[in-house]
Amino acid sequence: MRLVNRRRILAAALGGGSAALFWACGEEAVAPAPAPTPPPASTSVPDVAPASNPEPAVAEAPGPAPEPAPVQQSLLLYSGRNEDLVAPLIEQAQAELGLEIGVRYGSSAGQAAAILEEGDSSPADLFYSQDAGSIGALQKAGRLSDLPQTVLDLVDPRFRSRDGQWVGISGRARVFVYNTELIAADELPQSVTELTESSWEGRTGWAPGNGSFQAFVSAMRELHGDDATIEWLRGMDANDTRVYPKNTPIVEATCLGEIDGGLVNHYYLLRRLAQEPDLPCANHFFADGDVGNLINVSSAGIVKSSQSPGAAAALIGFLLSAPAQSYFRDKTFEYPLAAGIEPDAALPPLETVQGPDFDLGDMDDLDGTLALLESAGLF
Repeated sequence: MRLVNRRRILAAALGGGSAALFWACGEEAVAPAPAPTPPPASTSVPDVAPASNPEPAVAEAPGPAPEPAPVQQSLLLYSGRNEDLVAPLIEQAQAELGLEIGVRYGSSAGQAAAILEEGDSSPADLFYSQDAGSIGALQKAGRLSDLPQTVLDLVDPRFRSRDGQWVGISGRARVFVYNTELIAADELPQSVTELTESSWEGRTGWAPGNGSFQAFVSAMRELHGDDATIEWLRGMDANDTRVYPKNTPIVEATCLGEIDGGLVNHYYLLRRLAQEPDLPCANHFFADGDVGNLINVSSAGIVKSSQSPGAAAALIGFLLSAPAQSYFRDKTFEYPLAAGIEPDAALPPLETVQGPDFDLGDMDDLDGTLALLESAGLF
């Protein structure tokens, strides 16, 4: 039985007409949990002995009123992460925190756009984004509240808002996956920019249409500017870099020897090796500080219009608890971001992976990145 009761929360937050419009716009319906049955009102009348005179009996003073049943606090989460991943955590959070949590699922960019459009009337209490750029857009628009310092302190400052309004939940490192039978260790590139050199012509793969690659391009724009970024994109294209629709086929092609290597998120190879550990593939991290070492983060923040910021902060704290962080490590092979939780044994410790130094929330200009990719002839 699903514990998430989104329809009732939304109906209360939006009002009947707005809620009906919301559900008509493609949100997946979830059967509401049955409302608790109130205790029946007493209908018994105490026996009274007949009186010899018609004077009415004097009623006894009423006893103290019974304590009202506690009202379960409710939250509405806008999630940019998919339901298969998030739903088990939400059910556990409801049980542990005593909250009723409704969830609206969708793309991170779409959820952020909805919160911006809804403004002060947004029913969302918190936003859980797949990436830092989408939540960074909300921060810049003034749509997030400050997080408690106790929550911020759970995560390394590299992976949280420098203004204290969002915090990373789990991390995804960009890497160069390579075939160990085709590339010698001393041949591995130290910077992603080296892949435009003639020695790499026709040997590598990328996925320009994939969101994780686009976030990487946004980071390159932020660090090196649009001119240098489009020059690199055109150089990769001219170097006969093979195009794939997403990360998984890049890993497959690399392990099969169809290409020597490619640009992906770190966990795609780990998932593949969990099934077939003897594949001749490995992940390579670029030199410290290189943009190719970008570590993007799923992230969460409290929406400014929330009427339950304390409960929202408690849910974020739950996502950073040891059980939830271990879930991300074991389920998705992502990096746990809360201090004290070790990553998968196949990964280097996060403190040894030095990505570029900038505010991850500044990767918020997706439209500009898409326009640049189009200008480079990749769309």
